[in-house]
Amino acid sequence: MITLEVRRLIRATPQQLFDAWTQPARLRQWWGPTGVECVDAEVDLRVGGRYRIANRFPDTRVIWIVGEFEQIEPPSLLVYTWRIEPQTSSERVTVRFERQADATEVIVLHERIADRMARDQHEHGWRDCLDGLEALVRVS
Repeated sequence: MITLEVRRLIRATPQQLFDAWTQPARLRQWWGPTGVECVDAEVDLRVGGRYRIANRFPDTRVIWIVGEFEQIEPPSLLVYTWRIEPQTSSERVTVRFERQADATEVIVLHERIADRMARDQHEHGWRDCLDGLEALVRVS
């Protein structure tokens, strides 16, 4: 299994970023790689709670990313499973929000990735997602 880590320093508080990551209305505003629209997001923010995120691609195809929260420590940590329906095997995502002076470092650790091609796709997706998150909090 392969692991990926992506980091971004964003001028916002950990709480602002945690909220943007966990509140469905906010999540829909920034989630997804370039050219992909988040058309639905459901979040049951509790350990054992589930989330569902719908990504619509330019060809109108929609995929659902689903999982379950394993650990929640507002505003600094989220750990959750990750799978794209209808796959049955789950990956794991850990997101840390670490205060750095007047900014927050967002650290995404994506584990249990099956192969290099999937890892590269995840890296592209996470970098674009963090671009969207940074843009959202910049205008908030």
